[in-house]
Amino acid sequence: MNKVVLVTGGSSGIGKSISIYLKSKGYTVYGTSRNPNRYPDSPINLVAMDVKDPISIKEAVVEIIDKESKIDILINNAGVGITGPVEETPIEEIHGAMDTNFYGPLRVLQAVLPYMRKQQSGRVINITSIAGYMGLPYRGIYSASKGALEIVTEAYRMECAHLNIHFSNVAPGDFATNIAAGRFHAPVIEGSDYAIGYSKTLKLIDEHVDDGSDPMEVAYKIYDILQEKNPGIHYKVGSFLQKFSIVLKKILPEKRYEKMLKKHYKL
Repeated sequence: MNKVVLVTGGSSGIGKSISIYLKSKGYTVYGTSRNPNRYPDSPINLVAMDVKDPISIKEAVVEIIDKESKIDILINNAGVGITGPVEETPIEEIHGAMDTNFYGPLRVLQAVLPYMRKQQSGRVINITSIAGYMGLPYRGIYSASKGALEIVTEAYRMECAHLNIHFSNVAPGDFATNIAAGRFHAPVIEGSDYAIGYSKTLKLIDEHVDDGSDPMEVAYKIYDILQEKNPGIHYKVGSFLQKFSIVLKKILPEKRYEKMLKKHYKL
């Protein structure tokens, strides 16, 4: 029988690439969008969902269950970017980023897991970020939101193992998507002690996205993980240097690693 997949944030970027590729491999795929009507030519089925709205999540999940009677795989991909000096980032924007990037996946899981328990099977892949492995300057809130999702997945994995529900994380590096367009940028405040460093970092971040790899690389990795009978916990997808930065954090003295990051961001 075809596996039924739910991909949050499936209308663009990495989520769209995942959805299209899994559909090409024979999966029945449902992506989500806050406004599916904006994508009349979408190559995949889109259902309305806002991961910040529990009612819309429940309605979307019920819609899929009514049509397919099951959800075999959940890929929590919906997320938002946020940049700025932590001190100067409005608290309401911090709440918004955490609401989407961390609480959002938890809400979707609370809606989907009861059906997976009933099925006595399920796969969950949470899309995090290589940025979640380290506190990056002027991306601290984004790093924190993705790092939190990495950690909570470890807990879910142990709690749900006896239910035959398998959890994994996939942490992408920089990929060529439209994330920059929807990212919240705290304004560069003229005369601020952070203005020079933040301006440099913003430029570097945008260059990384513009020069990023094809998001289909993430889709290929997701497919490979789904073929594994006993999937691992943490997977990384990105350039060699991006993935190696995680290794370096483990083996280098803390201050030396911090110095390396500051040099990279020209701080």
